[in-house]
Amino acid sequence: MNTVIEYLKQLGTDVGLKIVFGILVLFIGFKVAKWLVKLVSKGKAFTKLDKSVQSFLLSFIKIILYSLVIASAAIIWGIPTTSFMTIFTSAGVAIGLALQGALSNFAGGLMILIFKPFKIGDFIENGAVMGTVKDITIIYTILYTVDNKVVTIPNGTLTNSNVINYSTLPERRVDIKFSAGYHDDIDKVKSVLMGVAESHEKVLKDPAPFIRLTAQAASSLDYTFRVWVKGADYWEVYFDMMERVKKAFDENGICIPFQQVDVHMDK
Repeated sequence: MNTVIEYLKQLGTDVGLKIVFGILVLFIGFKVAKWLVKLVSKGKAFTKLDKSVQSFLLSFIKIILYSLVIASAAIIWGIPTTSFMTIFTSAGVAIGLALQGALSNFAGGLMILIFKPFKIGDFIENGAVMGTVKDITIIYTILYTVDNKVVTIPNGTLTNSNVINYSTLPERRVDIKFSAGYHDDIDKVKSVLMGVAESHEKVLKDPAPFIRLTAQAASSLDYTFRVWVKGADYWEVYFDMMERVKKAFDENGICIPFQQVDVHMDK
């Protein structure tokens, strides 16, 4: 009986020490992993990388380090390496089946980093939402919209849909349709529109503004108005043109007609 009691004491001591040591490994390991991630983020070579690549790599390194810490603690607790690998593999398969979407998003994150359709700071649109790219992680991309909303989009969704990047090229074209009455002289309307375009200080001279009559609609003559601007000036110029053209039309007696219908009475 004494032998059994001594064996149980020894066993309890060994198991207790393993549990305590494993918990210490987890605690210290997570602290060290966090410190290493922070150290990597401050490295000179790392800071020279693109911000989107930095964000992706930090997330990936953090997952790897935390997984190693958990594996080390499991081995200390007496889980055989082969058993642990079997459990890890089985869990990986189960998790993989359960998280097919997440794996797709992970692959999408890699595609974004490799082909760089956009980067942090770009203003993009994917059909459902538009905004400035704030962060690119291994699973999702975070956008800040123009009305200050935070939108999280899975990377798989972005790689499988059309993405419009408004920030890649330095210049954008402002396209607006203006309408005038049939009785207004075409050359006069074009001259007034050209004067408004050329008078704006943020409209580029090259490429030159484009103004032509493009449609004879049911109630009006429609003119296509195109000017080139710096990307950052797009919305300012757009709204300025809407206001200035209305004022210029009023000053020159050019009518912006309402929809109208001619009715003929049959006697």
